[in-house]
Amino acid sequence: MERIKQALERARQERETDDGAGKVEPNNTVIAPGIQRRVAYTNTRVVPVAPAVLKRNKIIGGINDDSIVTAYNMLRTQVLQRLQEQGWNSLAIVSANKGEGKTLTAINLAISMAREVDKTVLLVDLDLRNPSICHHFDYEPDFGVADYLLHDIPLQKILFNPGIERLVVLPGIRSVFNSAELLASAKMAQLVEELKTRYPSRVVLFDLPPLLSAADALAFAPYVEAALLVVADGETTKSAVTDALQMLKTTNVLGTVLNRQMGTV
Repeated sequence: MERIKQALERARQERETDDGAGKVEPNNTVIAPGIQRRVAYTNTRVVPVAPAVLKRNKIIGGINDDSIVTAYNMLRTQVLQRLQEQGWNSLAIVSANKGEGKTLTAINLAISMAREVDKTVLLVDLDLRNPSICHHFDYEPDFGVADYLLHDIPLQKILFNPGIERLVVLPGIRSVFNSAELLASAKMAQLVEELKTRYPSRVVLFDLPPLLSAADALAFAPYVEAALLVVADGETTKSAVTDALQMLKTTNVLGTVLNRQMGTV
C-alpha cells in the first residue's frame, strides 16, 4: 500500500513532457457556446477508420440507425451528468460475463462523449486477458498498454486516434499472464493518476475484463471513481447481476446498461 501511495505522489510531482494524447487550446481560452475545441495530435498516431469498418463492427459513426445513436447519446448525457455532479472523470465499463457487449458499449459511449462540447475522451483497453478494442477499428498496433507497464514503452508509441476528433485510444494487443497483479501494481496506479489529471476536460473510460471470470476488475476497482455495468438482454442471469454488483459493493456504480445489440466481448 505504501508503494502505491509513493507512486501516486511521484505522478503528481513528475509530469512527462507529453503523454502523446495531443494538445488542445490553452485552458484560459474563451470558447463561445456551441463551438468545439480543436485538438492537434502532435505525438499521437492518427489511424483513420473507414466508415465501412465502423458499420461492420456496429460502431456509431458508421451506422445510420438513429435509434441506436440516440440511445448512446442519452446514455452519454446521463453518465456525464452523474460524473460532473461528483467531480469525477474516470469510469470503468464492466460486465458479469464474457459476450455481454461491454467493449462495444465502451467504444460507442466514448465516441458519443467525444462529440460533446469541450470534452476529450481517452479510452483504455484494460481487458488484459482479451484485449480487443483495436480490433474493432481494424487496427493492429505495434505496442499495447502492457508494453508500457512491463517494458517502459513510451505512451506516445502506443496511443492512437481512430480519425474521430477528441478521442484517443490506449490499446492492448496481447493477453497477459499475470493480469490481475499487473492491474493492481504501483505502476498502474501511477499511470491511472497521470491519465486522469493531465487534462481537465478529459474523461477516461476503462474497458475491464468480466467481473465473474477473473479477479482483474476487482483488483483495478480502487483506482477508478465509478463503474457502469453492462447487462445483455436475455443472456445475463439475475444471479450473475447480483454477484457482479456484490463484487462492486465498494465501487460507485452509476447504473446498468441493458444491451440488446450484442457485442463480441
